[in-house]
Amino acid sequence: MNPHIATPRQHGAVNFGGTSSAGGRQEGLRMPRFFKRLFKFPQMDFEMAIWEMWSLLIAPKKVWRSVYYHKQTKNTWHRPDPSFTYLLSFFMALTGIAWGVAYADSVAGTLRLTIIYVFVHFLAMSLLVATAAYFLVGRLLGPGIAGLPGRRRQQGLFIAPQDRDSLEFGYCFDVSSYLGTASNLWIPTGKHRTMQSVMLMKVLVQVSIRAFFPVWVLLYVVQYIMWPLIKKDYWISYFLGNTLYLVAFGYYTTISFLGYNALPFLQHTEFLLSPLVAFAIFWFVSLFGFNIATHVAPILVLGSGAKR
Repeated sequence: MNPHIATPRQHGAVNFGGTSSAGGRQEGLRMPRFFKRLFKFPQMDFEMAIWEMWSLLIAPKKVWRSVYYHKQTKNTWHRPDPSFTYLLSFFMALTGIAWGVAYADSVAGTLRLTIIYVFVHFLAMSLLVATAAYFLVGRLLGPGIAGLPGRRRQQGLFIAPQDRDSLEFGYCFDVSSYLGTASNLWIPTGKHRTMQSVMLMKVLVQVSIRAFFPVWVLLYVVQYIMWPLIKKDYWISYFLGNTLYLVAFGYYTTISFLGYNALPFLQHTEFLLSPLVAFAIFWFVSLFGFNIATHVAPILVLGSGAKR
């Protein structure tokens, strides 16, 4: 019988040196699941994305309840499924074409406006908001933050007090997994610090993307339909246009609050609702002669050569 020497297993559990540096390197260099599924359309759950969009308008708390169920089954707050991002990008492209056909001065202007809507208004702004929240939410609402008044909150919307976890960035935007390695937040020191920072960024992006959907409905679709009326210099135009912006920003603030409030390790999340007071005051003052729509709407067609 001839002797046979088996080749070492590349992913075996035996490690004679007592360390797992190779496995650690593979774990650290592993591509995020979001990017692995970026072009695997049969694996995307578009029905779930449509359900989330509908629920964000009528019952946004249901969306974060489903996120909690996903956490219970998959052990992560972030859903690495780009279907919601793809679908909302497609809707943004359609509205870009509609605004361009109505107000741009050329086909090239319409094309530029469509690209700006998808990559600047939606993706870039969501990423910017998620990055800002990555630095601010963790520092101001994370565990161990001293100086906050009142009783420290230990329980989310759907989670038992004993369940503890860390904030994920993809939960705040589904795209930016790599940005989490660049920050030193309230996450505890140790070998898991970088991994938890990546998770923080995942959580924040998922929130900002889903909070953008009602803004798209109100300011990109409803405003487009109502523009011939709300651009007039009548009081009813002030009321309708300014109320539209109040509801849009109120939706964005409330959905962001619900997303962060569902996490048990964030405290005093009610502070995230404070902008609603400023929005309401500004809305009331604006009814005395300031049309928000006529001042903000030109920004929607900025950079495309559109007719104002």
